[in-house]
Parts: sequence; structure tokens; C-alpha cells
Amino acid sequence: MDAIDTRNPKRWWILVVLCLSTLVLVIDNFVLAVAVPALAADLGAGAQDIQWILDSYILVFAGLLLTAGGLADRFGRRRVMIIGLALFGLASLGATLASSPLEMIVARSVMGIGGALVLPSTLSILITVFDDAERRKAMSAWSAASVLGLVGGPVLGGVLIAHFWWGAAFLINIPVAIVAIIAALVLMPESKGPQAKPDIPGALLSMVGMTALVWTIIEFPKGGFDHAGTVLTLAIAVVGLVSFVAWERRVAEPMVPLNLFRDRDFAGGSLSLTLVQVANGGILLVLTQYLQFVLGYSPTAAGLALIPMLLASIVCNGLGAALSAKTGNRALAVTGMLITTAGLGLLSTLQADSGFGPVAIALIVLGAGAGLAQPAAIAALMGAVPAEQAGAGSALNDTIQQAGAALGIAILGSVLSSGFTAAMPDDAPAAARYSIGDALTVAAATGDSALIDTARAAFASAMSGSFLAGGAGVLAAAVLAFFVMREHRPAPAAVERADDLALAR
Repeated sequence: MDAIDTRNPKRWWILVVLCLSTLVLVIDNFVLAVAVPALAADLGAGAQDIQWILDSYILVFAGLLLTAGGLADRFGRRRVMIIGLALFGLASLGATLASSPLEMIVARSVMGIGGALVLPSTLSILITVFDDAERRKAMSAWSAASVLGLVGGPVLGGVLIAHFWWGAAFLINIPVAIVAIIAALVLMPESKGPQAKPDIPGALLSMVGMTALVWTIIEFPKGGFDHAGTVLTLAIAVVGLVSFVAWERRVAEPMVPLNLFRDRDFAGGSLSLTLVQVANGGILLVLTQYLQFVLGYSPTAAGLALIPMLLASIVCNGLGAALSAKTGNRALAVTGMLITTAGLGLLSTLQADSGFGPVAIALIVLGAGAGLAQPAAIAALMGAVPAEQAGAGSALNDTIQQAGAALGIAILGSVLSSGFTAAMPDDAPAAARYSIGDALTVAAATGDSALIDTARAAFASAMSGSFLAGGAGVLAAAVLAFFVMREHRPAPAAVERADDLALAR
């Protein structure tokens, strides 16, 4: 009874704030993907400008995650999250008012700073507010918010652009940020780790290394190692990250607790999630192109087509939360990854004329696997993080997953591009051999309807290779999780108490 009394009575309201904060970050990125054509036309943005508008956020975000986690532990997780939300909201206002590509790039960069401060803080606050008996359920809700943003972003973006203008895609962030800030001030307790000296060299090395790594991953598909700039940024990334690890191992008070990787649950969970994110990072890139270019869906319809995955993920999130006390995190994570592998296998069978039925079935399987696997893996690895290092541990997990997602976009995008070129016939116009978008543009200009059918069939063939590559990555993640993660089963008394609490509610 004492354990129940020590829980924060506002913890479920706090969870709502954390989910809302996470949701706004995820939605914004996917809303922007739909808003880019209208935004580019209005601002007069060229291809290079668009690249910087898209990439500036992720570069700053990924580069600052580790530093932001350390700041949260040192100066207070609630405080850092509120500062991040304020920056994100103000930068969203700046993006709404932008009148040139440069102003938009600056606004997106500041949004990246805000996002980096928010995301590690949400997960670190969650694991300090909820105890072991309820943490899995809270993790499931937090993960569901991410999935909701992933699916809802394109739908919301399409609706806003259809009825208003591209600036509305950024304007919606402002009231959400204000509500989250007020709720955080009213509901959340402050928490922080033990005071430590600022690790300035570690912060600088992590920012340089991670920014260079993400930039290399983004640029690699365009020219490979034949491009001098890619080789240079890769060298900077390697030197920066190796120096960062060497510094953190020798400094008395490191910014990032690398010793966490000695724990099998943290190491296994992190590396497994990285492989899963490699697949996830490319799934939407490939699937949304299939829905729009091959099946002919509008951006809004393509977003709505992902709803079966959302619903399956939410249902299996709840199912996993109910089962976790009895089965353990490893069993759920491995089972979910195997189901995800099956879903990617189903996606690999899609053809140019498959229609929505097979897509919906594959997405349901995919969502079910993700709903079981990701919260369980995150709960396992974050359960290995001491409360005083919650911010740094969360940031380390977020950074690894962001790198995995960026790597997935590069790898699966490269597989898709090379597969499409190989599948196009030799007599196809040269300008139509590199992407389905280019092929459809050429077909529209020349009136060549046969080229449209050829390009769609070639894309479906290339897409199959991408999904098989992603499935291989998730299968490897399942094997890694099975052999590396430990199976923790709660003591009978703990299970009984968790069941009693569930019944009491």
C-alpha cells in the first residue's frame, strides 16, 4: 500500500503532456513532407533550398540530442523540456511568417534545437514518474503518440493545405506548445541528476560527430564515396565520434554514461531498435511513393491509407502492456520484431496492380509487430538506466535510433533507386531511368502511356527489394534481442499487485 501512496497522483496527466509534446514533434516533420510543393512555389525555393529546409532540422536535432540529454540531467528535465517547447513554438511562428528560403531554413534549424531539448526530456521524465509496475503501460502510450503523429501528419498536412495555406502546417504547433508548457508548469515535478561539472569538450565532440554522420548519410545516395564532400564529412564523423568516445571514457564526470552499454538489456535493446529503425526509416519513404505514384493516391489519401497500421499498433500497444508483467520485455520485443518481419515480407509481394486490400493487410501486420516490439524494447533498455542518468540515457537511445532512421532512408532509398534503374528497359528514355517521379514527368510531357505502366511495374519490383532488405534488418534485430537481452520476469507478488491495480481501475 505504501508503494501506491508514493506514486505521483498526477502521473497520468503528466503522461498526457509528454505524449502531446512528442506528438507535435513527429507530426511537424510529416506535415512538412506534404507542404513542401506549395511552400517551395510560394517562397521561390529551388531544389537545393528544399533540401536544406528538410535537412536543417534533422542535422541540428541529431547533433544536439546527446548534449540536450546531459543538460536535462544537470539543469532539470522539466525546465529543459519547457525551454525546448518554447523554442519550438517560437520557431514555428518564424516559419509561418517566413518570406524567403533562408528565413525558413533558419526557422527549421531553431525548431531542431527545440526538438532536441524536448524529446530526451519526455522519456526521462516518464521513467522517473512511473515505477516498474506501470512503466510499460506508460511507454506504450508514449509510443502510440509517435505512431499517431507519423500517420496523422500527412493527413493533417493535406487537410490544412487544401483549406488554408502551407503556413498552417507550422501554425498548429504554437497552441500545442503553449498548452504543453502550461500543463508542464502546473502538473510536473522537477527532476534532475546529481550536479556535475559541464562536459564542454564532450558536448562539442558529440555535436560535430553526429552532425557530420547524419550529413554523410543524407548525402551518400547522391554520389557515394566518389563525391569528395561525402568522404570529408565521413572522416569528420569518424574522428569526432571516436574522439568523443575516448574522451567520455577518460573524463571523471562524462556527459554520456557509455558504461550503460555494459548492461545487456541496454545494449541489446539499443542495437535492436537501431536495426528496426533502419527498416522503419525507409518504409514510409517507399510506401508513400507507391501509394501516390503507382496507385494514384493524393497525399491526403496516402496518409489515410496508413490508418490500419495506426489502429493495429495502438491495439497491440495495449495488449503488450497487459501481457508484459507475465511474459517479460524480451519475449514481447522478439515476437513483435518477428511479426514486423512478416509484415515487410507481405509488403514485398505488392505489385503495380495490387490495390489497397493487400496493402491494408500488410500494414495491419506491420502495425501489430511495431505495437508489441518497440515499447517492450524501450522499456527494457530504459529500465537499465539509473534514475539520475535518465536524461543522458534517453538521449543516447534517441540518438542511436535517429541515426538508424537516417541510415535506413539512405540504404533503402539507395536500394529502391538502383532497383528501379535496373528494372527499367534499356530503350526507356535516359531521363526516366532514375526515379518514378522523373519517369512519370517524361511520360506526361511526351504522352507515352506505355512508359507509365513500365515505370510503375519497375517501381513495384524495386520496392520489393527495399522491403526485403528492411525485413532482413528487423529479423537480425529479433535474433540480437533474443540472444543479448535478458528475460526479466517480475516476482509473483509484483505480478499480482500489477493485476490488482489493473482490476481496481
